[in-house]
Amino acid sequence: MSPTADNALASQLELAFEDNRLAAQLYGDFDQNLALIEQRLKVSAIPRGNHVLLKGAPSAVDQARRVLESLYGSLEEGRTVDISEVDGVIRMIQTEDSQLTLPTLERKGKVRMAQIATRKSTVVARTPSQDGYMRAMDRAELVFGIGPAGTGKTYLAVAHAASLLERGDINRIILSRPAVEAGERLGFLPGDMKEKVDPYLRPLYDALYDMMKPENVERCITSGIIEVAPLAFMRGRTLANAVVILDEAQNTTSMQMKMFLTRLGENSKMIITGDPTQVDLPRGEKSGLVEAVNLLDGVEGVHITRFNDKDVVRHALVGRIVRAYEADTAKRLAEKAIHEATR
Repeated sequence: MSPTADNALASQLELAFEDNRLAAQLYGDFDQNLALIEQRLKVSAIPRGNHVLLKGAPSAVDQARRVLESLYGSLEEGRTVDISEVDGVIRMIQTEDSQLTLPTLERKGKVRMAQIATRKSTVVARTPSQDGYMRAMDRAELVFGIGPAGTGKTYLAVAHAASLLERGDINRIILSRPAVEAGERLGFLPGDMKEKVDPYLRPLYDALYDMMKPENVERCITSGIIEVAPLAFMRGRTLANAVVILDEAQNTTSMQMKMFLTRLGENSKMIITGDPTQVDLPRGEKSGLVEAVNLLDGVEGVHITRFNDKDVVRHALVGRIVRAYEADTAKRLAEKAIHEATR
């Protein structure tokens, strides 16, 4: 790949890609990948065979160059590039320029996004927060992923657990979730234990099936290698050689969270996910997730990743919905503060 620039016009740059087949994949169907780059970075990206002419503000052209070079590098490594990965690389490049605080990024170089790979699939970070979260799961024994829906916090936790299981680094995956708001009244639900909690753990199963072959998932569940355990059934256990995932943790009480955290055994990791703004506990009951994050922030071996609306990787509308709710919450808090101040 050889870029050439017109010295007389700093905002114009032509990129050449050696492999015509990969160049076509880089552009996307009907050049949709280039269209997204144009829209997000406010540049013009004109394909001419295996060449792309970039025009725009100098900083935007440079960002577009780095996005295209990073995506082309992924294609050279045998990975596929879809519209979501294009969006992810754009986000990473923009964050690199605005913050320059991410140790996983190279100034003006190729983006090195974190990856989780299994035999069936490879997941690549799409936002800087996802990048930090994925790398933290490799390093820390206890990782919190907190933030709104659609940020990938649960999906990435399950993907990480599946990759460690395939590599033989752990012997078990344990999936847990408060099955019914706070009370966990599982006795009133029909069926055996798995049938009782399956509806609540569907997002975890979906991620497992994405990362592992269905027959392998079923075999692991049957043999107990992948275990589904309601939070209430964790008491008294020591969980060794395992990845233990607690999802929807905002609906744990302080006592439940403390009990869960103290189950950590040798060669194990805990990944706890939840959205502190979606607490379903009875009024006046403190969320165990909120308390734990406040108490454990800065403790050695603990990492906390805080996602926000900019990390939403579902439909773009989801991010706008999250922002609307956050704005409404902020408005209500401000009105409450004014009311109390004038009483």
